[in-house]
Amino acid sequence: MITTHAYEDHGHAQYDWLDTRHHFSFARYYDPKKMGFGALRVINDDRIKAGAGFEPHPHRDMEIITYVRQGAITHQDNQGNQGRTVAGDVQVMSAGTGIYHSEYNLEDEETRIFQIWIEPNLRGVQPRWNTHTFPDEPITDALPLLVAGDGSAPLAIHQDARIYGGKLRAGTTLTHPVNGPTYFVISQGEILVNGETLKEGDGAEIVDIAAVEIQAQTDAEMLAIEVPRH
Repeated sequence: MITTHAYEDHGHAQYDWLDTRHHFSFARYYDPKKMGFGALRVINDDRIKAGAGFEPHPHRDMEIITYVRQGAITHQDNQGNQGRTVAGDVQVMSAGTGIYHSEYNLEDEETRIFQIWIEPNLRGVQPRWNTHTFPDEPITDALPLLVAGDGSAPLAIHQDARIYGGKLRAGTTLTHPVNGPTYFVISQGEILVNGETLKEGDGAEIVDIAAVEIQAQTDAEMLAIEVPRH
């Protein structure tokens, strides 16, 4: 079964420096029907103005993944980690016993990110942060694995979850195996998933299907987030 969620139907908040859409209940946006998807708790579609960002703040016992869609995000935390993650790349932070961090757009243009929170299967772990650069070329046969909990991906999290993603040229068709509940989110362009149209910013819950056919109607970019059920 595929359940789609249009960009226009997401929760919305507007600040001087941030324009954000919430796929699930977050902050002042609350919908009892949208409390998450299995272990996936948050997907925020953030637009951050140049020279602005999230001031230092704490997290605990959460796996926080940032996929940069445009511009770059600069991270700093109280564990001594610091780094800049650019468009097409991913950073991962395990909050564990507690971490205090900031995320700023220090670029001369707007930065766009997907901020993804996944509930961990281990609590009280040592906090950590990492970032990884991924190839920018469009894919032709399979979505590459970006993040996983079993050590099979360049970036690791404390959960039996997997995040796949990449760019597709218009006209590309591929089959993506669905090994568990999976949430698709579209970064740009338009795709068909088993005939269902998904456009930029849309999301889709996919359950009880062994595989889906993805057809890029335009040049596109997407993520597939596979998580365990609660």
